[in-house]
Amino acid sequence: MPTPQPTVVPAPTGVPLPASPDPVGIERALARVTHLVGRVRQHERLMAAAGLSPDRAATAILRHAAGSDLLRPGTPAARLSVEASPATRQPGRSEKDGRVQRVPDPEDRRARRVRPTEAGPTAADRIREVNLRGMRVAPADRPPEDLRLLAELFPRMVGDFVARAEAGIEP
Repeated sequence: MPTPQPTVVPAPTGVPLPASPDPVGIERALARVTHLVGRVRQHERLMAAAGLSPDRAATAILRHAAGSDLLRPGTPAARLSVEASPATRQPGRSEKDGRVQRVPDPEDRRARRVRPTEAGPTAADRIREVNLRGMRVAPADRPPEDLRLLAELFPRMVGDFVARAEAGIEP
């Protein structure tokens, strides 16, 4: 059986890019990663290790708010390329826990924005540190060049997927 030739997939910018020579392998790896990080128990373990509530929406809002001054509630959803409705309805448990607070939007008094309290960045740092511990341990046996290449290519690939999704380009 002949080896299939890579096809050309139009990029969101209109510049054609060659399709991956191994889309099946990439899809399988991404599906496994998505499954692993999306598991409720895994998220609960991470939040317990960080000493925080396991509320997913609150976690996303907290992580994004901690790096901002004033954040529109839908911004975390936009940055994560997910539906905005849960994020825009409520900042979630992070507000109840005193890590973020809603304040009037200076540009639109009818709207509210979210900003971190003094406790917010510390909690977000704990989440990041727990995640980084796992990221340091899992690939510990990989050569530094593999890790450097992964750190360079993975964000670019994710950016390509996000750009296609946001541009509404169908598979």
